[in-house]
Amino acid sequence: MAREGSLEAPTRHPLGQDSPEFWDEENLFVELERVFDICHGCRRCVSLCGSFPTLFDLVDESDTFEVDGVDKKDYWKVVDDCFLCDLCYLTKCPYVPPHEWNVDFPHLMLRAKAVKFKKGETKTRDRLITSTDALGKFASIPVITQTVNAVNSNPLTRKLLDKTLGIHADALLPKYDSNTLVKRDKKRHPAEHTVEATDTTTGKVALFATCYGNYNEPQIGEDLIKVLEHNGLQVQLVQNTQCCGMPKLELGDLDAVTRAKDANIKILAQLVDDGWDIITPVPSCTLMFKQELPLMFPDDSDVIKVQQAMFDPFEYLMLRHKAGKLNTDFKQPLGKISYHVACHQRVQRIGMKTRDVLQLIPDTEVLPIERCSGHDGTYTFKSEHHDTAMKICKPVVNKVKQQEADAYTSDCAMAGHHIEAGLADGSKPAHPVSLLRKAYNI
Repeated sequence: MAREGSLEAPTRHPLGQDSPEFWDEENLFVELERVFDICHGCRRCVSLCGSFPTLFDLVDESDTFEVDGVDKKDYWKVVDDCFLCDLCYLTKCPYVPPHEWNVDFPHLMLRAKAVKFKKGETKTRDRLITSTDALGKFASIPVITQTVNAVNSNPLTRKLLDKTLGIHADALLPKYDSNTLVKRDKKRHPAEHTVEATDTTTGKVALFATCYGNYNEPQIGEDLIKVLEHNGLQVQLVQNTQCCGMPKLELGDLDAVTRAKDANIKILAQLVDDGWDIITPVPSCTLMFKQELPLMFPDDSDVIKVQQAMFDPFEYLMLRHKAGKLNTDFKQPLGKISYHVACHQRVQRIGMKTRDVLQLIPDTEVLPIERCSGHDGTYTFKSEHHDTAMKICKPVVNKVKQQEADAYTSDCAMAGHHIEAGLADGSKPAHPVSLLRKAYNI
């Protein structure tokens, strides 16, 4: 008899995209029905995202009130509502491996997205908005940046985008910056430091800019470099990289993920060999290298090498602090901070390192909000999903209002702006790295 739930730590099986069974649609639907039936009997994840309410409504409205009464073509509605936040796997599901029922809902949804993509049934819009590198390179051309930002903020053009592309007219689209992080860094004069290694860090940090950190909010990367150098670390910006692959992963375009991996891992693995630790300013990008690529390519030694040298910024700073190497000479208190804990940071299973670092600052109180913002990089932009995304975000927005803090923040800058859209009061989020720089007064 199957046991109810599991007290063992969750583990993950490799994705298995090289197996013919992975791409077999008939086999996929057998597994979807099996897992959906387990989810229907449990229903613990109903509050997490749109996938589970969609599934349970389909079941409750069927003739049998069971999964076998749901039309198989409606399974895709559940798949489309999953944005791979991974929280069901990490925080709710009692049947994840090593439980014998072996439920990995996010990676089953990823498999379904991959099959759908390979069948050519993915919308042109979704291919476009997940091409973050190409969009960033184009939109950051100086003569084009202002036009793109103007179009993205104009109510009339936004209604046109809604009708033609399916980009919701009310979704807060990211702005582009022609003065990219790569351009800014060329003007930097790296600080001279005697490198001090610890048991867990080399003291040499290679910053993987990410598409968002390079093209949309390069100030975050600049602030991070300043903070790292202020802590006696040697810092370089990694050159000639591509998108980490997370947007294409969420689309199901695994070939594009593989191409990005081949380009990036070669560069990053060489840096690791040369004694550099690696940091990205975006939790989803960090997670891509820490979890998703190793699960896709478990036998690639360079992928594993990069995984072991990849850190969240505040994880890294706390490791330095534990070794007595963090500069705690803070000049400015931050007061009360509403802190949204990003899903893809939680999935890294490192604990609330951002909170821990910020609370080292005198007269600073950090109030964590452990709830998904519902942004998902592209999910909230889509006309058919925006209202659901805002509904998911509403508890976070309400908590920020209740806390009446001096600032609100999230390690995921896009989640921060999604909260901004929900607040609709003119206030702007401050990134934790920027808050830390402010506290240092540098």
